[in-house]
Order: sequence, then C-alpha cells, then structure tokens
Amino acid sequence: MSNYILCDSDYRLLELIWEHAPVPSGQLVKLCQARLGWKKSTTYTQLKRLCDKGLIQNENALVTPLVSRDQVQRQESNYFVERTFQGSLPGFVAAFLGGKTLSDREAEELKALIDQHRG
Repeated sequence: MSNYILCDSDYRLLELIWEHAPVPSGQLVKLCQARLGWKKSTTYTQLKRLCDKGLIQNENALVTPLVSRDQVQRQESNYFVERTFQGSLPGFVAAFLGGKTLSDREAEELKALIDQHRG
C-alpha cells in the first residue's frame, strides 16, 4: 500500500464500499445517491479516483476494496499527528484531552495500550 491523502468524499465512499463489499457498481450508485446525495456521474468520478489511487478495484462492475479500514485509519491518523503535532503523540493526546478528565477505566485502557506498544 502506498501513501495517499484522502479527502472527505474519498473516505465516505470507502466507508460504503467496506460496509457492502463486494458491491455491484450500480448498487453503489444507488447507495451513494441515498446516503450521500451524489449523482451517478459523481459516484463514478469518485470510483475512478479511488481506483487510480490503488485503494479499490472495479472489475466487471464489481467494486472491492484493496485496503482495509484499519490500514486507512492508521495512515490517516499518522498523517494527522505528523502534520498537526509534528509527530508528537503526547502533544496529540494533550490536545485531544483538552482539559477533559478520564475515568479510571479509560486511564487503565490507555495505560494498557501504551504498555502494549512500548518499544
């Protein structure tokens, strides 16, 4: 999987594809019209963009993802932390919490995650 940048419309379309994959492109057009308010031409333009980025495949009018939701979320999260916080995960967490308090359970879950990923 190569690096890519997704706009909101890319991500929304991927969400529908992940939810319904494999999905016939005609059915996807209907889903996009119902959920996103897109016209047929908009859907096919977006499908082509995602195909060009290597994120989906549209063969014989059947659309399938080539990347998982986890892969995309991981890359999007890394990109956001790098761009916004110069790669500082503690900086991101501090900004995210923004004065909020954590329950004991949430704090324990975060500690367990940190211990799990400690290098």
